[in-house]
Amino acid sequence: MSASITIVGLGSGNPDRLTMGIVKTLQQASEVFIRTKEHPVMSVLDELKVAMQSFDHIYEARDSFPEVYASIADTLLEKAASGDHGSVIVYAVPGHPMVAESTVQILRERCLHDGIELSILGGESFLDEAFIRLGFDPIEGFQLLDASGLNPSFLQPQLHTVIGQVYDSFTASDVKLALMELYPDDYTVVVGHALGVDGQEQIIKVPVYELDRVEGYGNLSLIYVPRSDAEMLRQRTFARLHEIVGVLRSPEGCPWDREQTHESLRKNLIEETYEVIETIDEDDPEHMQEELGDLLLQVMLHSQMEEEVGTFNVFDVIQGLNDKLIFRHPHVFGQNKAEDAEDALQNWEQMKAEEKRRKGIQPEQASVLDGIPRDLPALMKAYKLQKKASKVGFDWDQINDVLLKIEEELAELREAVEKGFDPEEQVAELGDLLFAASNAARFLHTDPEEALSRTNRKFIRRFHFIEDKLRSEGKTVEESTLEEMDEIWQQAKNQV
Repeated sequence: MSASITIVGLGSGNPDRLTMGIVKTLQQASEVFIRTKEHPVMSVLDELKVAMQSFDHIYEARDSFPEVYASIADTLLEKAASGDHGSVIVYAVPGHPMVAESTVQILRERCLHDGIELSILGGESFLDEAFIRLGFDPIEGFQLLDASGLNPSFLQPQLHTVIGQVYDSFTASDVKLALMELYPDDYTVVVGHALGVDGQEQIIKVPVYELDRVEGYGNLSLIYVPRSDAEMLRQRTFARLHEIVGVLRSPEGCPWDREQTHESLRKNLIEETYEVIETIDEDDPEHMQEELGDLLLQVMLHSQMEEEVGTFNVFDVIQGLNDKLIFRHPHVFGQNKAEDAEDALQNWEQMKAEEKRRKGIQPEQASVLDGIPRDLPALMKAYKLQKKASKVGFDWDQINDVLLKIEEELAELREAVEKGFDPEEQVAELGDLLFAASNAARFLHTDPEEALSRTNRKFIRRFHFIEDKLRSEGKTVEESTLEEMDEIWQQAKNQV
C-alpha cells in the first residue's frame, strides 16, 4: 500500500483567508511540499512551524514549464508510492488547486492510473479577490485565460477577461501584442498585483500599449480587460461578419441581397477573383486588402444561401477546409516527412487519392485529366491539361521540341489564312497554336497566364506613353497616323 496525496490551496495571498481545515491538514501531514515559496502566506506557515519542502529548485533546473510540472508530479508520486499506508503527503499550491494549476491536473490523472488516493481541498482563488477588488460580476460573462498561451482568437470583447500567470514584463508584452490584434492601442485595461494582500496590492489602469511598461509583475499578477459591447471591437471578428451577411439576407435586410441566387452571383465571384489578381499584379497591399474582403463576401453570401435552406453554413465550410488542410499535410500535422516542396506536393497528391478512396472513388479508374475545373480560363486550362498529361509521360523531351511544334502550328495557321480555309478551320488552327505556346510556358517554369498578363501590362504602359506623347503635342491617337504612333512606340520600348 502507499501513502495518499492531499492537495491544498494556499489562497490568493492574504494569510487571514487560510481556512482552519487547510491549516490543520498542513500541520498533521507526514510531509508537506509546496510548489513555490514565492507566496505571502509563507511567513504565517513558518510561524505555525509547518515544515515544508519547495519545488523552486526544479524551476531553475528545467527548460520549460511542462518539464517543471512533470518533474513535480514525478517526485510526489514517487514519495506516495514509497510511503506508509495511512500517511498523508500534502502538496500546497498558491490560490485554488483547480484554477491554473497544471501539476494538479497531472496528479489527478496519474493518481487514478496508479491507484494512489488523492484528495483536494480548495483555497481562496485569486479570482475571488479579482471579483471583489476589480468590481465585476462574472455572471455578466467571464473568461479566464493563460498569459503564456494567449491567442488573439480566444479574446471575446463581450466577456470580462482575466489573464493570469503574467509573471514578468516579457509575458506582459506578449499579452499586449495579442490584445492589440483586437483592441485599440489606447483601450484601458487593468494590471493587478497581489490583490487582497495588505501592503502589496496594486491596481493600475493603463492603455493596452503600455502594458509591458508597468513595473512589479510577478507570481501574483494579472491583467483584467473589462467587457465591452462597443461596435468597433466586434468589427474585427468573423462572428460579426457572419451576423451582418445574415441580416442583409433577412426579410428586414437589403432587397438586392435577398434577391440574389448562386446563379446571379456567379459572375460577381469571377470578377472579384480577377480584381484580387489585379492587386497582386500591381503589388498594392492596401488595395489587395479591400479586394480580398470583396471576395470573402462572395463566399459568405453563397454559404448564407445554403444556411437558409439547411444544407450547410460557413462554419461547415471552414471545418471542411481545416479537415482537408490537416489531412493533406501529413508532413506537418502527422508523421510523414517532406524535405522540399516536391516532397510536400507528392504528399498532397497521395492524400488526395486517399480521400477519393474513402469516398468510394477508385483513383486508378479515373482519367488523368480529371479534377480540372470546366470553366477555367482557356489558357490556364490548357496549361493544367498539359501538366497533368506530362505526369504520365505524355510530353515533349525538351523545349526545342515544343518550339518546333509552335513553328509547325504557325505554318498551318498561315496556310489556312492564305488559302482561305473555312473560318472554323482557321479558328481551330489558331487554337492549336495557342495550345502549343502555352506548353512552352511549362518548360520555362512559368504560368502562361502570368506571362501573358505581363505582356498585357507592358502593352498598356507603352500605349499610354503614345497617348501622353501625342497629347503633349496637341494631338490624339485618332488624329495620328500609324507611322507616327509606331515611331513613338519604338521610343516607349526603351523607356517603359
